[in-house]
Amino acid sequence: MFTRACGVIALLVAVPAFVQASGGAGTPSFAWYAQATYVEQETDRFRAPYAGANSLVPDQGRQTADLTLYLGVRLARDTELWINPELDQGFGLADTLGLAGFASGEAYKIGRAQPYLRWQRLFIRHTWNIDGEASEVAAGANQFAGTAAAERVVLTVGKFGVGDVFDVNRYAHDPRHDFLNWSIIDTGSFDYAADAWGYTVGAALEWYKGPWTWRGGFFDVSNVPNSPHLEPGFHEFQLVGEAERRYSLGDLAGKVAVTAYATHARMARLEDAIAYGAANGVPPDPAPVREFRTRHGASMNVEQTLADGIGAFLRAGVSDGYVETYDFTDIDRSFAVGLSVDGKRWRRDGDTLGVATVINAASAERRRYLDAGGLGVLIGDGRLPNSSSERIVETYYRLGIGRFVHFTLDYQYVANPAYNADRGPVSIWAVRLHMQF
Repeated sequence: MFTRACGVIALLVAVPAFVQASGGAGTPSFAWYAQATYVEQETDRFRAPYAGANSLVPDQGRQTADLTLYLGVRLARDTELWINPELDQGFGLADTLGLAGFASGEAYKIGRAQPYLRWQRLFIRHTWNIDGEASEVAAGANQFAGTAAAERVVLTVGKFGVGDVFDVNRYAHDPRHDFLNWSIIDTGSFDYAADAWGYTVGAALEWYKGPWTWRGGFFDVSNVPNSPHLEPGFHEFQLVGEAERRYSLGDLAGKVAVTAYATHARMARLEDAIAYGAANGVPPDPAPVREFRTRHGASMNVEQTLADGIGAFLRAGVSDGYVETYDFTDIDRSFAVGLSVDGKRWRRDGDTLGVATVINAASAERRRYLDAGGLGVLIGDGRLPNSSSERIVETYYRLGIGRFVHFTLDYQYVANPAYNADRGPVSIWAVRLHMQF
């Protein structure tokens, strides 16, 4: 593994730098950026008296690597087209199984030993600037430089991630820059529409007016729960709504956002899956008892500046726990809180220290389903005689190396992995190398 890791790192170091071509008069018409990220994680020899098909594996190491291009074209003054081809390679721990709050947001549900190409995003964004004082918008990946009115409407259509627009938090949302754990970078109970790589097809409309933003989205879901393929024709879909309020406590900026979703698709009631398995002498099986139904959920997302270079975040969410999870992970209730500290406080501009904790919980129906031998999206130890909430603490230190490179050391401590008090606790170490241009 070490030889392969060195080869991947050498490849990433050779990533071409950012190039942006001007369209004349200082207005860029084309842009492209690049990023490359390598993550390696290791588990310790934690207690595991038994295991199932979806269990975390003790004393295991896995790595992932990705290389992404962000290619942009300005179609008109306020209209942008972006496409993100990406090379992916590697596997998550236990093939991205064994934890409800999985340990790496850089690990997809499908892994491969050899690099493969995916077109992760292809979308058009149009902005209607309506009224109010204009503010500068900095150029970046998937964003041209420009100005934005205080009141504006933004429409995004195409293939992108629900998390590109909803449940965004400046301190915990990007596994390439900050925390790694799934249930820290996103609200664990938010069962958002996605394929196995975290992307979907749909549209999002945002209305910015003063300190408020209202968002709505319509998205395709997988053709069956936890599938790599999206449902053709939008016969199964998800609606997402969000209200965000920005504020200041003196000079300290903050925001709070409330997000709600409704997924309408063919899903099984967990009790029906248990009953089917018992009647046929097999573990619970949701496939034969799936019917069209709607799963709801809601969450709150807070970010708050505490002092210069110090920020805090909080996420809390709940979803219907009587039906199977559709596209994200097996969490019905989640509460996360954390801190991010800028290294400039100890004269290390470009460094960041982060620490967070999250408590994930499953409904009574989901615990009975798992205890009967059922398999969830990510978890399933074959039985669950002693269940408890899954509790995770994560801390990282990101070291800036020059302008475009970061190296991160990350540690996670997991009590009751996959809600199982008989297994663990688990220690997970990680290193991350990230470059972007």
